[in-house]
Parts: sequence; C-alpha cells; structure tokens
Amino acid sequence: MASLSVKPGQRFTLPDWKNHSLLISADAEQQRFNSHHIRQEGRVLRNDTGNQAKWDEHNSRTHLKDRITTVDKWREALAKCLTDLDLEIDALGKVKEAAENAIQAKNLCLDVAIECLTFRESRRDIDVVRDPVEEELHKEVKVIEKIKKELQQRVDDAFRQLCRLKEARQQLSCDHRHKVEALELDRQCMSFNRTSGNISFKVNPTRIPDGSTALSEWELNSRCNKERADAEMRASVDLRGAITLAIAQTNNELDAQRIATEFALRKRMRDMEAALSELRWQEKNTLEEIAEMEEEIRQLEEDIKKRTLDLKVAHTRLETRTYRPHIELCRDQAQYGLTDEVQQLEGIIRALQQKRTESQDALDALYRQLHRIQTDIGYKTNSLQLDNKCMDTRRKLVVPVEKFDPEVDAVSRTRNLPRESQLELA
Repeated sequence: MASLSVKPGQRFTLPDWKNHSLLISADAEQQRFNSHHIRQEGRVLRNDTGNQAKWDEHNSRTHLKDRITTVDKWREALAKCLTDLDLEIDALGKVKEAAENAIQAKNLCLDVAIECLTFRESRRDIDVVRDPVEEELHKEVKVIEKIKKELQQRVDDAFRQLCRLKEARQQLSCDHRHKVEALELDRQCMSFNRTSGNISFKVNPTRIPDGSTALSEWELNSRCNKERADAEMRASVDLRGAITLAIAQTNNELDAQRIATEFALRKRMRDMEAALSELRWQEKNTLEEIAEMEEEIRQLEEDIKKRTLDLKVAHTRLETRTYRPHIELCRDQAQYGLTDEVQQLEGIIRALQQKRTESQDALDALYRQLHRIQTDIGYKTNSLQLDNKCMDTRRKLVVPVEKFDPEVDAVSRTRNLPRESQLELA
C-alpha cells in the first residue's frame, strides 16, 4: 500500500499563524498611515510652495512693472531733454551763424572805411589835412576792428558752448539708448511665462554681472546727465541772449559812428563847396582885375607912346631951333618953353614907365595869384570829387546786411528750465 509523503520542514503553530496575519495587517495600516501623513504633508507643501511661487512671481512681476515705470519715466524725461537740446543746439547754431554773418558784414564796413581813407590819400598839397573826416574814418576803422574782435569772441564762446551741448547730448543720448534697451529687455522678461518656448535653465543665473551698479548710482547718473544738460541749455540761452544783444549793440555803435563819419564828411563837403565858391568868386574878380590891369597897361603904353612922340616933337623943335643963324640963336621964351616941355615930358614918361613897371608887376602878381587860386580850385575840386566818391562808396552801407532780428522764442524757449530735476520717480 502506498505511504503518505511528508515534506520535511518547520511547522508553525496556529498562534504563530494568527500573529503573522495580525502583524501583516498592522504593518499595512502603519504604512497606510505613513502614506497618508506623507500625502498630507506633500499636499501642504504643494500648496505652500505653489502659493509662495505665485507670490514670488507676482512680486517679481510687480517689481518689473515698477522698474519699467521708473525707467520709462526717465526715458521720457531724457527724450524731452534730448528734444530741447536739439532745439537749443539749432538755435545757438543760428545765432552763431548770425554773429559770423555780422562779422562778415563788418568786413564791408571796414573795406568802405579803408577805401574812403585811400581815396582821401589822393588829396594834394594844402588839402592833405588831418580834418574831422579823417579822424572819424580812423575812429570808424578802430570801432569796426573792436566790434569784429568782440563778435569773434562771441562766436568762439558759441562754438565752445555748442561743443559742450553736443557732449551733453551724446551722454544723454547714450543714457537714453541704454534705457530703451533696458526697457525692451524688462518688457521681454514681463512676457515670459511657463508656456514660453524660449525658457531654459541657465548657468549660475544668480551671479552678479561685472559692471553692475547700485540703484542709487544708477539714478544719480541719470539725474547728473539731465541736470548737466539743463545747465548747459541755460548757459546756451544766456549766451544766445548775450550774442543777440552784442549784435544789436555793435550795430547801433557802428551806425552811430557811421552817422558821425558821414556827418563830418557832409560838413567837410559843404565847407569845401563854400571854399570853392569863394575861390571861384576870387578867380572871377581876379580875372576881371587882370583884364582891367591889362587894359591899364595898354593905356599906359599908349600914353608912353604919345608922350614919346610929344618928346620927339619937342626934341626936334629944340634941335631945329639950334640952326637959327647968328643973333637969332637966342634963349627966348619959346626956347625955355620947349626945354621945360622936354623936361616935363621926360618926367612924365619916366613916371608912366614906372607906373607901367608897377602895373606889370601887379599884373604878374595877379597872374601868380590866379594860378594859385586855380591850383587851389583844382586841389579842392579833386578833394570834393574824392569826398563824393567816399559818399558814393558809403552808399553800400545804407542797408546793412548784418541786421539780425532774432525770434523771441529762440531766446526765451528754455528760460524756464528746472534748476533741479522735478521728477517724482517711484
């Protein structure tokens, strides 16, 4: 018969079996408890970390918005300041150009004054005199040279101020450009979210980049750039006002000097015309006197000829009576009369000849005086012609080309620039 096969091994008792079941149940319950606790902790952690992440992201987004607002305010302020700078640079450039044109116009005035002096160097003899006209012309030359020097100094000041304005604009433009770039980057950061395709892990993102600045330093830099630009614009406005005033003052000064010169020139021309009128009157009277003197000399010569003929008659009579014969050759009254007549005629002829000599000398003196008068008339006519040329030349100055009437806004446009930054930045 078959035998029962008994597998060898340890045999557990029923209590062991029950204990084992109870242990498994207890372990299962403990594991479930532990799992539940861990799940609860995980849920709390997820809630806490989720909320924390949301608040952190919200805070970061808020900070980015605030930063964008702050940078944008500065960008707007710098942009407005750049616009004002561009307008001021343009206005100062126009005033500088006006001053240069004024200097160029003074060259015409100087050329005219020198040309007048050159004309008057052609005066001759006694008319080469240091008269008020020459003094005023020399004074006008000095005034023009002084005005040109002053205006050139203003032009140099304007050039240096333009350089400072452009330097301030360059710094301001660089700052403005950097803020535009920063705004673009911060707005790009604002657009990032979990679904963005261009997000990724970065190497050491929390590092402090080289060249980083503190917030106070950043704001101080922008404020300094703007305040410097404002200061340079205020200085430019003051300089433009000074240049405009200098142009007006120099024009007035030159106009006054020009009027004084032309007044002296006209007075000199009137004096010259009066002198010419007097000389021509003297010439006319001298010519009349010469004609009368020539007629008188002709009459004297005719009388001398007549008296000479009378003397010849008397001489002939006396000579003829010397041939009376013998006793008839007596010294009678006729002889005495003829002798007296000869003596009288000889005296008369000598007196007439003396008078003729004196008259001829007077006529020669009259001719010399006439020559002197006519020469002086020539000198003064030449001087008057030269002064007329001066007046014709000075007609170029009737409408000065350097007149400058600046626009009011060109001077006062930036008068109300803030002395200090008025920005209220968050």
